[in-house]
Amino acid sequence: MFDEEDLEAIRTGHEEWADETYGPTVDRFGERKETFTTDTGGTEVDPLYTPADVADLDYEEDLGNPAEPPYTRGVYSTMYRGRLWTMRQYAGMGTARETNERFHYLMDEGQTGLSMAFDLPTQMGYDSDADMAQGEVGKSGVAIDSLDDFETVFDGIPLDEVSTSMTINAPASVLLAMYIAVGDKQGVDREELRGTIQNDVLKEYIARNTFIYPPEPSMRLITDIFEYAAEETPNFNTISISGYHIREAGSTAAQEIAFTLGDGIEYVEAAIEAGQDVDEFAPQLSFFFASYNNILEEVAKFRAARRMWYRIMEERFDAQKEASKQLKFHTQTAGSTLTAQQIENNVVRVAYQALAAVLGGTQSLHTNGKDEALSLPTEKSVRTALRTQQILAHESGAADTIDPLAGSYYVESLTDELEQEAFDILDEVDERGGMRQAVEAGWVQRQIQDTAFERQREIEAGERTIVGVNEYRVEDEEKAEDIEEVSEEEQERQRQNVQQLREERDGAAVEAVLEDLRAACESDENVMPYIVDAVKAYATTGEICDAMRDVFGEYRGATV
Repeated sequence: MFDEEDLEAIRTGHEEWADETYGPTVDRFGERKETFTTDTGGTEVDPLYTPADVADLDYEEDLGNPAEPPYTRGVYSTMYRGRLWTMRQYAGMGTARETNERFHYLMDEGQTGLSMAFDLPTQMGYDSDADMAQGEVGKSGVAIDSLDDFETVFDGIPLDEVSTSMTINAPASVLLAMYIAVGDKQGVDREELRGTIQNDVLKEYIARNTFIYPPEPSMRLITDIFEYAAEETPNFNTISISGYHIREAGSTAAQEIAFTLGDGIEYVEAAIEAGQDVDEFAPQLSFFFASYNNILEEVAKFRAARRMWYRIMEERFDAQKEASKQLKFHTQTAGSTLTAQQIENNVVRVAYQALAAVLGGTQSLHTNGKDEALSLPTEKSVRTALRTQQILAHESGAADTIDPLAGSYYVESLTDELEQEAFDILDEVDERGGMRQAVEAGWVQRQIQDTAFERQREIEAGERTIVGVNEYRVEDEEKAEDIEEVSEEEQERQRQNVQQLREERDGAAVEAVLEDLRAACESDENVMPYIVDAVKAYATTGEICDAMRDVFGEYRGATV
């Protein structure tokens, strides 16, 4: 590193360059913009970075080697030199059979992990024949009404050989129970089940609004899952604490880090308050971030988040296991950046975003299909998205060395700035009583909405360029390619299937297990064993969620 005399010389040289070379050139020719900032506008970008910008950087304390505290450079010693990230493509077609076919197709094409999207009724805990489900069955993902649908989804897919990520929150306990039940039927040891349930309800109150129950019972369900899974499915990640949707709602990169880790803090505190040991459940926590177009800001974001989580678990919760302090995360490229105009441009956007995730050290990655601004992706577009990852892995060289941007004056400076800004936001969250209280008061939502409003204003004013939308437009836009659609006939068939299931199953057995579940909800017992029993009796998703609604009630979010 440089000593103080060297740094002073560098600072002096920088000032001379700015005055004698850079400044006169700007005076003569100008710059493209009056001010350059990171993508989310939180940090002004200087024209040049030098060792003086990272003069306070301590390698051991601030960076460390891969697999060593504070994990800035990665959580595994060999990273992608040992094993590539898990390549996932979001799949969940209208029906269970279609989803099964897509899963087999993706695995045949080289995908190494399954990622499951659910339709809106399933996400809200309703069956396909419910009044609330009209017009939405199978639209945003697969409709899962019972264990029968789950058995169809995983027909011919051995659960001891795949890792499955499920984007499900309020009914996460039910879908995890179904996954366990399918594994039991296949004869798979529960310890061999691998995957992730999103299970992040605080983020639902903040950004997505697919919640069911009030915050207190929702937190209870989450901690019950932590406790149950630590014993029964120790290799299954019990939560994916999700900054992705916070960012998609309009947050800055620093807000994405802060609010995501703030949610993580809230879950850890709730589990400890419920009597659980932090080192028993914390290794099963995982995170989920978005990757946007500003490559260097995104890399810095991922590195800052890893370092922050280490410090939070070390200093705030006195975690002893190193696995409890390691932030492991999945990344999805940014859906909100995809445009319906000139959709081929989305292939390029996704490639840059995927590169940022890999340079930032993600553990798994989903690359969006180019047509996801319009619908669920077609087989052709999902293959291109998967090939994007495979080219990145095998042809780009980005996976050949660990944390290749470490030591960049700009990246290290930006990592520090994002970390400081995110910790400042977390301090304000603490002053407001923690994330749950800040969310219930609508404060978090307002911060994000203000940022989103300003971003949209910039786009409409032409201050922010979106290629193909407000600049470089094509007058005669080509007609959109074929897109995936769910027919009314398919929706009706799904409704008939769930009605037939109710007629053919043992109705008395279903009523008994649902009554046992209600009693467990009213007590302090862990509800997961009762949900597993209900699933195995072929109680439907809606019936199980209704049983819990009977006890917990439903939540109406804060008006912001």
